[in-house]
Amino acid sequence: MTKYLFEANYVGDGIKGLMREGGTKRRDAVVEALKSVGGSLDSFYYAFGDTDVLGVFDIPDQANAAALSLMINSTGTVNLHLKPLLTPEDIDEAAKKTPSYRPPGQ
Repeated sequence: MTKYLFEANYVGDGIKGLMREGGTKRRDAVVEALKSVGGSLDSFYYAFGDTDVLGVFDIPDQANAAALSLMINSTGTVNLHLKPLLTPEDIDEAAKKTPSYRPPGQ
């Protein structure tokens, strides 16, 4: 499973829905959405400022992560951004690889 950092902002009716339902019911909705793609929630926090809600969840593969992101963003009530998280061991593996690359202008 891949861990993802998620950041979301409520938009328009999404803010009204949050105010009406409360934070725990919205968190429960995220848990159910994650279950529908074989995922699970690690952490979930509300904030204020640039981001309304953030946390970490596990999803089995990129296709399911993309499907969840598309579904949530398509509602027009939440803007969701996902960032895959890498372990130190993932970086160790990446550092061992030697991809080929030509910089611009060279």
